Amino acid sequence: MARIAGVNLPKNKRVEVALTYIFGIGRSTSKVLLNRLKIDLDTKVENLTADEEQKIRDAVSEFVTEGDLKRQVGDDIKRLQEIGSYRGFRHRRHLPARGQRTKTNARTKRGKKKTMGSGKLKVAKK
Repeated sequence: MARIAGVNLPKNKRVEVALTYIFGIGRSTSKVLLNRLKIDLDTKVENLTADEEQKIRDAVSEFVTEGDLKRQVGDDIKRLQEIGSYRGFRHRRHLPARGQRTKTNARTKRGKKKTMGSGKLKVAKK
């Protein structure tokens, strides 16, 4: 099992996909990185040589990943909240910050709520 940037990569996956287990590296970045290192995208992690693993480690260390990136993102959100921006306010209230609608959807951000009904008043019986 290869350990890169403090993350154990799954040995039965292709290198291109396994690199996405590192926070801050997605599919496109992993493709660019592996093409630059001239490593086949279809190679399984368990079939990587020690030299190839070291090349990947060195290349990944050039990127901001894992704990440093999470800290940076958290600091950015904290800064938005401190300056009182609209986006900071939305983050503070745990609401979508990028203009999505909240009347419907946004369940993961707002949490599951009780339904309120259609809004029509019931007709009183005489």
